[in-house]
Amino acid sequence: MDKEDEEIENILSKPVRELSEYLHARKPGTAGKLLQALTEDPRKTARRLAVEIQKKRMRDIAEDERLENLMHFERELYRQGIRLIAGVDEAGVAPLAGPVVAAAVIPPQNYKLPGLDDSKKILNPGKRETLARQIKEDSVCWATGIAEVEEIDRLNVYRAGLLAMKRAVENLVEKPEYLLVDARTIPHCSIPQRAVVHGDALCGSIAAASIIAKTARDNCMMEMDRAYPGYGFANHKGYPTPEHLRLLKKKGPLPVHRKSYAPVRDALALAPAQKVLFPD
Repeated sequence: MDKEDEEIENILSKPVRELSEYLHARKPGTAGKLLQALTEDPRKTARRLAVEIQKKRMRDIAEDERLENLMHFERELYRQGIRLIAGVDEAGVAPLAGPVVAAAVIPPQNYKLPGLDDSKKILNPGKRETLARQIKEDSVCWATGIAEVEEIDRLNVYRAGLLAMKRAVENLVEKPEYLLVDARTIPHCSIPQRAVVHGDALCGSIAAASIIAKTARDNCMMEMDRAYPGYGFANHKGYPTPEHLRLLKKKGPLPVHRKSYAPVRDALALAPAQKVLFPD
């Protein structure tokens, strides 16, 4: 028996609980022979553990490949000698109330954050907040920009979103060398940029920006909920849910509602003027 086989035999002699802790701590691909031996273990729980570990390792490998692909656009720029690359995205186009919030993020080179994805695919708010905190900690720098309700009504939401993006880029403490922007380009911006269609799902830096923008806007709507209790902003975040539409019709619009949006215009036409300024 060689040294490796002797080590495997010693490891297999451990209780299954200790085996589980040991195997989960190992890096993917570093315990192949041990796992093979575990599949032949007479203990049913040990064999079940081997299957569980193998499935987890396959998921880890798939996630690593996904994250590698997510940095494809950035790697193209790294090869050209460009280092400070900012992803830019916005959140809050569809809601009836509140601002549009954009974010710009310069991630470190070859960034791989497990779970990084388009914020719309991350349905758990706690997970989004955890990812946002990690992105902020890891990034070279990050910033947000806001377009207020009055600007949305005056400019339209598309142009207001571009304005919020421009402000986010301008708020970065490090000037980026290049911008990767979700599905559009920012006007009146001297920094070279590229529009990436579905960038929040296909480009790592844009995905990071989408998470920062989404969590920042959600936090803004939580503050709005405290300022205007009874409108449910903490739950629907300003989106036109049936409950929001019901409350809008019942109570009348607030100053933070977007008057250029049809449901708000309809509610304004029905509501007495004092309800707009002094809701119940």
